[in-house]
This record gives sequence, structure tokens and C-alpha cells, in this order.
Amino acid sequence: MFSLKMLPVLLALHEQLSGAFPVPSESPEEKNIKIVQDYLEKFYQLPKYRHPSERKKSASVIVEKLKEMQRFFGLNVTGKQDEETLKTMQKPRCGVPDSGNFMLTPGHPKWKHTNLTYRIINQTTNLTNDVVERYIEEAFQLWKNASSLNITRVLQGEADIKIAFFQRDHGDNSPFDGPNGILAHAFQPGPGIGGDVHFDAEEMWTNTSKDYNLYLVAAHEFGHSLGLSHSTDPGALMYPTYSFHEPSTYVLPQDDINGIQAIYGPADRPVQPTGPTTPTACDPRLTFDAVTTLRGEILFFKDKYFWRKHPQVRRVELNFISLFWPTLPDGIQAAYEDFYRDVVIVFKGKQYWALSGYDIQQGYPKDILNYGFPSSVHAIDAAASYRGKTYFFVNNQFWRYDDQRQSMDPGYPKSIASTFQGIGSRVDAVFQRDDVFFFFSGPIHYAFDFRYQRIAKVERNNRWLNCRYG
Repeated sequence: MFSLKMLPVLLALHEQLSGAFPVPSESPEEKNIKIVQDYLEKFYQLPKYRHPSERKKSASVIVEKLKEMQRFFGLNVTGKQDEETLKTMQKPRCGVPDSGNFMLTPGHPKWKHTNLTYRIINQTTNLTNDVVERYIEEAFQLWKNASSLNITRVLQGEADIKIAFFQRDHGDNSPFDGPNGILAHAFQPGPGIGGDVHFDAEEMWTNTSKDYNLYLVAAHEFGHSLGLSHSTDPGALMYPTYSFHEPSTYVLPQDDINGIQAIYGPADRPVQPTGPTTPTACDPRLTFDAVTTLRGEILFFKDKYFWRKHPQVRRVELNFISLFWPTLPDGIQAAYEDFYRDVVIVFKGKQYWALSGYDIQQGYPKDILNYGFPSSVHAIDAAASYRGKTYFFVNNQFWRYDDQRQSMDPGYPKSIASTFQGIGSRVDAVFQRDDVFFFFSGPIHYAFDFRYQRIAKVERNNRWLNCRYG
């Protein structure tokens, strides 16, 4: 029988044994199982299985929850803890569980009044009070502009939405987990804690592209405070994982506008606000802004996004440009891979940048005049590198640049039609592979065999993105 008198002896014995026998560390497989279980418990209502025997018996439940999570994020629905699933689970994100496409919070909670108040209870030490207050006001303004809501700040007393920074366990049954991981969480509309927003005080909050931009996280959490759940649209503000966008130019996406107006009605103004929509791979009208290869992959740029097509993997990933290159502008107009320097050059307007993998080289952007273009050229439509020459397409003409001499070849520009017969007078994007130039014009692309000087194939653009129709 265990007695309190034996406690000191047992503690001493435990210390001796701990020193003599090192505790075995978790295997990678055990770590991955824990990551999956914790994630599905937090965000997909997986019951908490405390013993391995329970987990074994409930393997089918875990598989179904994994499939639910994979469907939400547009991953391959395997029901297995594969690499892309684990990678997604380890991204910084909101602490609110996931549901569906601009979905309302289950039960459709909403504020019964449209004149709401908020109060900032405490501040982060990473930013000045002025910056925090301005960002929070501007984040609320996004939702005010799109709906009938009026949201104002109060300095003391009760408020509908209370905003605070906390560490770890802070008394709401949703403890934070330290730096990275869960960044913040919010509660659905209602009395008491309803509508309140909590930020993890251990995160590095910034007003730049570094670490976590407070404006973007706050705007997302306020969507929950007003009654919205997570969206499956990767371009929506209410998508669960964090990605950076320039706050000064950020516009609320259409998916989020539709969501907030479904709860509170449209804004009280003659012209309703509209926002960007996320491009869809199987849209038969899909056009590209620029296309390039990158170390065997193909990148398709569109607005503020790009698709990555892996050579060995059928799946195509849609990402924000800002996720990989935070300081690049949206709307890249041309791009090509310089194989000798192992860089990708991207163009917008009269400027260009050199990308070394997913890093921007120092000293950029530079002016396209460096290539030898006349001052009358204000933008490049498309570019491709082929056998030591780079072809630049501008309106209905093209230039040829000698990569070794670093100057334009004489006799250019020439008309596109004179060399690439049948392509048309305007090119949106181009890339080259195995002596074939792939020209994109509107929703169509042409495979032009340079050796035989003829078009070998014409197809819809979305065939590149694994669409069977279009």
C-alpha cells in the first residue's frame, strides 16, 4: 500500500533511475503520429485517445478525419499521414477549428445589433501602441466597408469584442503553444467571452513581411468574431493558414465579402465593394501572366498567385507569390530561367528581379534598360531562354539577347509572325523545353517546334494544371 511516508524514498529512487537509464527519445514515426493526432483533435474534432490501444481501435476514425482535413486543404485525399499533409499541419495558423467554403460558424451565431464596440485590453511589446491601435482599426475597417456593420473603439468599460495578448494557458480552455504554431484565436458572437480575440504574446508581431504581420492576423480573427468560419478558398482572408500580403494594398477577397454580407447584408452604399477572386485551375477561360521553369518545376503566374507544377508529382500547388517572395509585386508580367546563372528573372513594368530559388538576389530591382531596350519599351510581355539566347516578346515584336555578350543581337526587333508563324500578334507568356517554345495567348497555348519551325499542338491552358476538360 502506498503511503505519504514513502514519497521521499520513491522520489530519490526515481532520480537515481532517471540518471542511470536515459529516457528513450521518440522515433520520427511516433512524432508524426503525435503531430497528426494533436492537429486533428484541435481542428477536426477527433476524440482524444490517451492510450495506444484506443488509437488502434479507432484507426478508421483517424483515417476519416485525415481525409476530411486533406479535402479541406485541397490535398491528395489518401487518409495517410503523407509528406504534404504533415507539411500543411506544421504551418502557422489560426487556432479556430476548420469547416468549409466562406462558411458561417455552426449554429449561425451573429451579433443582434450592427453598432459594435471593441476594446484593446493590453498590448504586445513588439510594436508601439500607435501601430497596434492603427492596425486593429484598419483590420475592422475591412469588414465595415463590405457590410452594414459599424464598429467603434471604447477605451474603458464593457465592449462587444475584447482584444488581448496572452501566453500559454490563459483561462479559456484554448492554451497557446509558444512561438509559431497557433498564432491567435477568436470566439463566435455572443455574451461574455463571445467575440473576443486573443493573440499569442510569444509570437513576434510586426508591421512588415517578417515573422507575423499583426494587421493580417487581426483581420482574419475579426472575421471569426463577426460569425465567419474558415474558408476552403486558399485566396480568402478566412483561409486558416498564415500568409503575408502587403497591408497598404490589401483588398478583402470576394469570398470574404460574400461571407460577411450573407450574415449582415450589403454595405449601405450605392456601389457595392468587390474583391479579387481566386483563380481556378479548371476554368476554361484561364490565362497566365507569366510562365517559367525553375530547377525542373514549371511556375505559372496569375495575379498574386502562382501554380507550381512538379515534374514527378501529378499534383499542382497554388501559392501566393508573397509566401515565397514577400517583397515581389503581384502581377508578374514575364519570367524566364537563366540556366547558366541558376536564377529566374521576373519582370513587371520597367523593373526586373533575379530569384535564386526562393530568395531574391541583392541589388534588385533593376531597370530593363540594362538589357539594351529602347526607352519606348515600358514592359515585357513574355521571355524565354534558348541555347544561350533570351527571347523577349513585346507587343507584336521580339528581341533576341545574347546571354554571353550581355547585349542585344543586331537586326532586332523582328515581328513575331516572321519567325514564329501562326502564333499571332500578342503573347501573354512563354517558356521553352526540349526545342519547343510554349506560347500562351488568351486561354490557349501553342507548342511551337523551333527545329521544324511549325506549330505541333494547340490546347487549353488548363491542360497544364491537370484538367481533363476546358
